[in-house]
Amino acid sequence: MSEDPNSPRSDRSVGLLIEAAELRIVRLPLLTPFVISTGTMTEKVFPLLILKGQGLQGVAEGVMDPLPDYLEETLAGAVDFLANLILPQVVGKRFASPAALLGVLAPWRGNRMAKATLEMAFWDLWAKSLNQPLQAMLGGAGDAVDVGVSLGIASIDTTLERVEQAVDAGYKRVKLKVKRGHDVALVRAVRAAFPEIKLTVDANTDYGVQDLAMLQALDDFQLDYIEQPLAFDDIHDHAQVQAVLKTAICLDESIRSAVDARKALEARAARVINIKVGRVGGYREAQAIHDVCAAFGAPVWCGGMLESGVGRAHNIHLATLPNFTKPGDTSSASLYFKRDVVREPLEATQGRMPVPENGPGIGVTLDRPYLDQVSDLAVEVMA
Repeated sequence: MSEDPNSPRSDRSVGLLIEAAELRIVRLPLLTPFVISTGTMTEKVFPLLILKGQGLQGVAEGVMDPLPDYLEETLAGAVDFLANLILPQVVGKRFASPAALLGVLAPWRGNRMAKATLEMAFWDLWAKSLNQPLQAMLGGAGDAVDVGVSLGIASIDTTLERVEQAVDAGYKRVKLKVKRGHDVALVRAVRAAFPEIKLTVDANTDYGVQDLAMLQALDDFQLDYIEQPLAFDDIHDHAQVQAVLKTAICLDESIRSAVDARKALEARAARVINIKVGRVGGYREAQAIHDVCAAFGAPVWCGGMLESGVGRAHNIHLATLPNFTKPGDTSSASLYFKRDVVREPLEATQGRMPVPENGPGIGVTLDRPYLDQVSDLAVEVMA
């Protein structure tokens, strides 16, 4: 459905009309298998949402996995939730701002990643309708952000080679994925070879309180933080472990909301918080977590989920907010993909990732011919 641009109903003061939505399932092969404690990924499979309205398109990708191995949400569940419940409620409707989507999303529990996919696409569409870069709408500033690199689990020799490449490329932080039995020896070798680098580890929930001695052993290696060592839904045990560690704990999976962040920081379960806009349900919640952490004096950084250029662009804009003082995971897309679904190369130089600026919104454009090659249409909703 289209409207006469001269009609009073087309006045944007009454809201931005969502005329159509296109939901696609994208499969991007990874250049190298990415291994973490919960499994191995050889391709990035994700939903890509395109919202259309008033001659513009807003895009975002979901970060849920095909299987519930990061958090509870799954790709199939998210597609069903969006296609059959949420998109029919927003297509053909006007929304004055992203906050206006709350009335559609709030009644439904959980499904934060699916909700974020819609909310982020609307933020992009809304920023474009106002001819503004997304960072300006979010309250960010600057033309580039500091970024690090995340290295999947590999042998010590392979890891040392990858760390050397990251250091030579100028990344501001190196993160090592670890798991039980692949931790202290690995970190010792990397720290011995690279005594000055900013180094962190990410356990992806592989440890328990019974592993306290091993976690304490990591105190010897001057890590910036240990990311999510314990269960994905835990705060209490992290507080017990943080109390006896010199190294800061950073929480990722445990933080789904600003309330979670407040409780974790009040309990002293962490000193650093990883914000993933998809994990927490969208930008409004990400902004709230950012502000809570700033009030507690706790730095934040922008985590990554091996996103395509669409998700990376969103993450870069988010990371321009002032309390994102630690390097994020938004490293060069060419480390992971031979070809991306956006036309603009998102590449870091000496550990600095430029804010995409090819137009308003997220500042990147879809490579539609390639997108059509690597994706299938899941649903199209028209007004």
